[in-house]
Amino acid sequence: MLESVQYESKCPKEDNMSQPNKEMKPLPSAVSVLIVDDEPGMRSFLKKALSKKFALVETAGSVEDAEQLRSRCHFDLLIVDIRLPGRSGIEWDEALSDQERRSDIIFMTGYADMDVAIKALRAGASDFIMKPFHLEQMMKAVDRCIERRLLKRENLMLRREVSIGQSSTIIGSSDAMMEVKHVIERVAPTNAVILIEGESGTGKELVARQLHLLSGRQGPFVPVNCGAIAPELLESELFGHAAGSFTGAKGNREGLFSFASGGTIFLDEIGEMPLKMQTALLRVLEQRTIRPVGSEKEINIDVRVLAATNRKLADEVEAGNFRRDLFYRLNVLDIVIPPLRERPEDVVELTHHFTRLLAAELGVKEVVWSHEDMLKLQQHEWPGNIRELRNMIERCILLGKPPAEYWKQQPKSEVAGELGYPLDWSLKEVEKHHVTSVVDLYQGNKSAAARDLGVSRKTLDRKYKEWFELNNLEEE
Repeated sequence: MLESVQYESKCPKEDNMSQPNKEMKPLPSAVSVLIVDDEPGMRSFLKKALSKKFALVETAGSVEDAEQLRSRCHFDLLIVDIRLPGRSGIEWDEALSDQERRSDIIFMTGYADMDVAIKALRAGASDFIMKPFHLEQMMKAVDRCIERRLLKRENLMLRREVSIGQSSTIIGSSDAMMEVKHVIERVAPTNAVILIEGESGTGKELVARQLHLLSGRQGPFVPVNCGAIAPELLESELFGHAAGSFTGAKGNREGLFSFASGGTIFLDEIGEMPLKMQTALLRVLEQRTIRPVGSEKEINIDVRVLAATNRKLADEVEAGNFRRDLFYRLNVLDIVIPPLRERPEDVVELTHHFTRLLAAELGVKEVVWSHEDMLKLQQHEWPGNIRELRNMIERCILLGKPPAEYWKQQPKSEVAGELGYPLDWSLKEVEKHHVTSVVDLYQGNKSAAARDLGVSRKTLDRKYKEWFELNNLEEE
């Protein structure tokens, strides 16, 4: 391998290193970089140069060490030597590609082999640099990678916003939904804290987005699932943290409240928030300031807070699981979204809406619904509410089967109306039937099923363990 003196002698002087390239646009410092090279001098040299521009720069001497770092932190950019002990850089890149790698990669090598360079670029590398190199050459390659990454991120966000905008209209002409729309239009321009209540799948986030869109606030809409973030990480995620506040906190980090400045933060599943965080949130709502973890500085915020829950918070208060004072602070105004079974007249409108939307999105023909189909759709209880209806429509479109085929798959014996399960089933059996059906719908993808069901992946795994693994042990 090359000695450090060889590539350092090729680089500009130290004073020139800190001078940004005038042709390059300023890049955000909140970028993470991982350097993988078995030569200590090269790792030290690149880390020293890149740490002046980016918040997090880590190094590893092998693929194994790099994997350990990646298991704890996401890296936007990987700078990897091709020849490494054990697995080569290209072999690692190919394995990462199989895992849908989200990091860009720059390969470097001290061996002039055109075949290797071609193989590296075909493996998905963003750039390929020969050693020894000038520091300016590496910095330009890094800037190009980050700029392309930011452009991709902006395009993704734009497509997402367009998609959300196309499907953000609240569908439903029932008296209950017309009242919900009226309340939204009346309170959206205010800064009032609003609690949105409703069962899983009723469209609570859609209501929150509509409140934000009609509010006139110029900042972003930031949704946060309080039940999906580990309790010990929630405070840092919401309020940010100061450098050195805990192990691994090497720099200051803004929280989601700061990111939502001028806009709206939507705290979904607020009933899952730990009591300690409830106390901190109450203080934020009353003082309109946040304090990052490990910091003594109060930061003023301009953020509208919306919250949602599928629980009865009044019952949670009586059970001691939710702070009474926070409940009163959130419940200044509540919007209750009725379940789909209580507004069957909206089913027809929702069905036509999702049929058009999904057919265009999937690039297939629309399903033709008969009068009999519509009657069955209206009679169904829809325990999963609008989410279940949308998934059913998507399944029919994808399978290309007549809609009636969906109903033939439901249990027929001893069925109460269109509930889809026998009357003598216990609540546990009903839950198991519904959950496993959704998992089957996603072909065993439990993460997707958990999102659909409105629960965490951890909860779903626990249910499966309770239903199947324990039963297997009892049979043995």
